[in-house]
Amino acid sequence: MNFPQRDFPSSALATSGGISTSMLENMRFPYELPALPYAMDALSPVISENTLRFHHGKHHQTYIDALNKAIDDTEFQAMPIKAMILAAGAGGKTEIFNNAAQAWNHAFYWDSLCEKGGGDPPPILKQMIDASFGSVEACRRELVHAAVTQFGTGWAWLVLDGKKVSVMKTEDADTPLTSGMKPLLAIDVWEHAYYLDYQNRRKDHVTGVVDKLINWKFAADSLA
Repeated sequence: MNFPQRDFPSSALATSGGISTSMLENMRFPYELPALPYAMDALSPVISENTLRFHHGKHHQTYIDALNKAIDDTEFQAMPIKAMILAAGAGGKTEIFNNAAQAWNHAFYWDSLCEKGGGDPPPILKQMIDASFGSVEACRRELVHAAVTQFGTGWAWLVLDGKKVSVMKTEDADTPLTSGMKPLLAIDVWEHAYYLDYQNRRKDHVTGVVDKLINWKFAADSLA
């Protein structure tokens, strides 16, 4: 299999921090479901234990299983997952891209949340947020707005774009990695992320996540 010649930014290929993300990025075929960085009930009541068990143990596991099936006996087996995402996206390998990206997006999402999250970011990130958005509260509003207005399935992200912190949203399995952005935080707005707890009240879910669960320390560590 010959992949298109394309230079990807080093930031897109660099190893991420965070327990779940690092576990996944250090794996090779066959991939396994990375562990959560907290207990199943740690995010309750914003995200219930029931939702987290289904989301992690069923949905994330399904992407892992589908990825292993898609790359079995292919050259993708030898690739680290971020390189695989970029190569599959550039080469039009939709099935591999979708499942690899969703496997990685979910691992990054788990690390983006924490028990007793929210509050203020560490000073280095707060300074960058203030420069980009005017205030942390304005950044929170942008994150909520991006997540709520993403039509259908997808993700809202806090990213490092050059030296500026920005908010973006992506559809379905798409990830900022393919746009040369460095992800700092992810919010899952696929319905399986919230429907058992909130039904169609996406904004209530997202607001709770941003106000009470966002792991600002992980975002600051991801600047490196």
